[in-house]
Amino acid sequence: MSVAANSILYLDGVTVSFDGFRALNSLSLVVEPGEMRAIIGPNGAGKTTMMDVITGKTRPDEGDVRFDGKIDLTNLDEAEIAELGIGRKFQKPTVFEHQTVEENLSLALAGTRGVLESFLWFASAESNERTDELLETIRLTSVRKALASSLSHGQKQWLEIGMLLAQDPKVLLVDEPVAGMTDSETEQTAKLLREIAKDHSVVVVEHDMAFVRDLDVKVTVLAEGSVLAEGSLDVVSVNEKVIESYLGR
Repeated sequence: MSVAANSILYLDGVTVSFDGFRALNSLSLVVEPGEMRAIIGPNGAGKTTMMDVITGKTRPDEGDVRFDGKIDLTNLDEAEIAELGIGRKFQKPTVFEHQTVEENLSLALAGTRGVLESFLWFASAESNERTDELLETIRLTSVRKALASSLSHGQKQWLEIGMLLAQDPKVLLVDEPVAGMTDSETEQTAKLLREIAKDHSVVVVEHDMAFVRDLDVKVTVLAEGSVLAEGSLDVVSVNEKVIESYLGR
């Protein structure tokens, strides 16, 4: 079978230009089912544009973008791509501040259904059981009745990850999850993402190298819209091109 057929995400020769500036320059990337991948690189390397292309926010000028081995994402809009099972968490958490933690999760669970189905399912035993599971996963069981507005920055990040998980995506794209977190929260987030990666494919864009090391996964380094290097953090950290482009700055 081909590399594309065995992949969960497959990008080949993807190019995106904005007013003459090449944000992505023949970018190729393969993520396997069940894999967690860390993406690093300097500002302007193309990390956000890559995520925009995968989620349908930006259409590539050229190149192949496939999901689950076969589905061409370039012909689909953002809603269709989300329904396929690609969830994205942006850097700034967006939760319903005036709802409780468990209400946020219940709304996310119900949001995967139609209006009548949501109403009937909202407080069902199945809903309650799934909410309990999510609360345990994201380490927020003890604050389930608290308003989301009262949570710490790190806890809000975990809640939003839980809201994504409620939609049962096959792939999670997570943008700088530990920015602004305490050391303890950062450590807990690495554990959380490693747990999630047992059942999902996860792509993490991050600048915090200690956090990336804690994830202990394959790293892809982007620079000027292309892949500069791939491998373990130890391997890419001693790559002369990576040091010159990113780590040495």
